[in-house]
Amino acid sequence: MAKMTTEEFIAAIKELSVLELNDLVKACEEEFGVSAAAGVVVAAAAGDGAAAGEEKDEFDVELTEVGSEKVKVIKVVREATGLGLKEAKELVDGAPKVIKEAADKATAESIKASLEEVGAKVTLK
Repeated sequence: MAKMTTEEFIAAIKELSVLELNDLVKACEEEFGVSAAAGVVVAAAAGDGAAAGEEKDEFDVELTEVGSEKVKVIKVVREATGLGLKEAKELVDGAPKVIKEAADKATAESIKASLEEVGAKVTLK
């Protein structure tokens, strides 16, 4: 198959009806294992897929919401970071905030599980 330039690809998309575009999005989601978000379909279709195959080995653990058990969340943050009580409380009060940077996958998953267990919401970046 001949490789299309970005301009040719965009021109081809502009010619599609809404239903055809919807079918294209669904097909891209299935083909590349992604969900449609701004720019994802075009990036997945235009890319060679090499970057998508690499697995991330360092994660930032971000506390996005504290939940109703603030004291328990502070305790978990203290255990995970080694911070003192005051620093951990300030970190939790400042949510959303990154708790741990460049953690390996196992550590990040462990911290996430511990925080979610006490009602906090966490994302790994």
